[in-house]
Amino acid sequence: MLPKLSLVLGGAASGKSAYAENLVLETGLAPVYIATAQVFDDEMAQKIARHQQIRGTGWHTIEEPIGVAKALVGVSSDQAVLLDCATLWLSNIILGDHDLAEETATLIAALLACKGPVVVVSNEVGMSIVPDNALSRQFRNAQGALNQAIATEADRVVAVMAGLPMVLK
Repeated sequence: MLPKLSLVLGGAASGKSAYAENLVLETGLAPVYIATAQVFDDEMAQKIARHQQIRGTGWHTIEEPIGVAKALVGVSSDQAVLLDCATLWLSNIILGDHDLAEETATLIAALLACKGPVVVVSNEVGMSIVPDNALSRQFRNAQGALNQAIATEADRVVAVMAGLPMVLK
């Protein structure tokens, strides 16, 4: 049984999305994929296409780079949600000059109020070198704070490295 809120963390290409997709599919509920990525270049377009191909059909996809909370309101109890990913959502919030504290509080409230179980995918970015510029440091700190806020509310937190899940909570 999938808890109400799960957080799946990992580095880039760690296998976190595949693991999270399986968690959602194993529920037997109708899978909903909330995609936060935006296509700004060919590399991102290829990455999105690869994720769509791997995921296959059967998912109801909602492309929502910023308004994730609004998308969660429409979820019913017979659906399970994969939010992929909180990291790109955060990038969209910061680069769009939105109020980060307000948007984060709105997101957390929506995650908790969602009628179906939610699995949030997010990158762990704090295990690397200290970035050399202010925007990168701001993002790293904001990502750490967002991950902690979601993890505090989550019933299950899993770190994925090399495709292997490690349950943290």
